[in-house]
Amino acid sequence: MKKIISAALMSLIVATSTSFAAPADKETINQVALLQSLTLGHFDGSISAKNLKELGDTGIGTFDGLDGEMIFLDGVIYRANQDCKINVVDDAVTIPFSNVTFFEKDFSVRLKNISGKIVLESKLNELIKKNGENNFYMVKITANYDEILVRSEKGSKKPYPTLVKALETQKEITKKNINGTIVGLYCPAFMSSLNSVGWHFHFISADKTFGGHVLEMKIKSGEAEFDKTDKFSMILPENKDFQKLDLGKDLSADIKKAENDTISK
Repeated sequence: MKKIISAALMSLIVATSTSFAAPADKETINQVALLQSLTLGHFDGSISAKNLKELGDTGIGTFDGLDGEMIFLDGVIYRANQDCKINVVDDAVTIPFSNVTFFEKDFSVRLKNISGKIVLESKLNELIKKNGENNFYMVKITANYDEILVRSEKGSKKPYPTLVKALETQKEITKKNINGTIVGLYCPAFMSSLNSVGWHFHFISADKTFGGHVLEMKIKSGEAEFDKTDKFSMILPENKDFQKLDLGKDLSADIKKAENDTISK
């Protein structure tokens, strides 16, 4: 079943995970499930890596059982495992949550001497305000990083814990003087019940050996490329466990902890 909701700057399409008849719109952010469902512990994959590639060539997400962090770059889906080591994902691997699009650069900005994540977000937000805060943006930040701190986690088995509990298995690793790319997603404020508002960053090194969810970074020099997007499509899982979730709960504190904070062991 598909439900289309029109708004001034957003077209929202809700479909089941088996609907891939029409080719993906290149000006759409395609989302698999909700960050809120992932936060509640719905880690069952609902779409294969092969089918995800029909919806985009760039993005972020995770894998069945919350088994590592996804970096989707230039049409290749990479996994950062618990040790933040990278491997290319097989097409049969399934995905419980992701945001992807076909990346087409709309504008860019040079970056130099960025002293932290907060400073980076402030710099990016300057351009977001000029180009429309109520749109979606995918960003690719290719740079020399003075320092970057990433995390990834070990996969869980049923019965699944909550996201915050599962992230107690995470490892955090810092690398210095490393070249690579951050893939980031910006969600506008009205997405607060479907995803996390603002920026979410994943990193992969230039040699494709190291990466994960970004907790902190310092950039020596580089470039951020933006893909501005005014359409949004969501694919909901087709299983009974998803229907049992209480998606009306306020999960903002758990999401903030999982997305932005170092998890205490």
